[in-house]
Amino acid sequence: MLNKVKVNICGKEYTLQTEEEPSYIFSLARYVEKKINEITSSNTNVSQASAAVMVAFMAIDELNQTNRNLDNLRGELKEYVDEADRVTSERDNAVRELEIIKTKISQLEGNKKLKQLKDSI
Repeated sequence: MLNKVKVNICGKEYTLQTEEEPSYIFSLARYVEKKINEITSSNTNVSQASAAVMVAFMAIDELNQTNRNLDNLRGELKEYVDEADRVTSERDNAVRELEIIKTKISQLEGNKKLKQLKDSI
């Protein structure tokens, strides 16, 4: 369901239609206004429109950096999963080999007892 949310940024009202909660949209609007005010207060030659464009660039830059970091983390996670799969496979092979060795030992012990029985007769 779409919510109609009215926000005020730097004295201008915007009506947004969104599926997000109004409280979330209000927090975004406060963040945008804060960033615009930071830029315009530190440089009086910058208009609010120019500051808004700068804020948009900063937000996109932050998003791109976050996505890059997320891609790196996904890559690391894939490496960890692949390593865990490899180690699990090695463990499974070792368990199978151990079972084969146990069977051979049991057979050898049986052969030894049989030989001892034959020798005692």
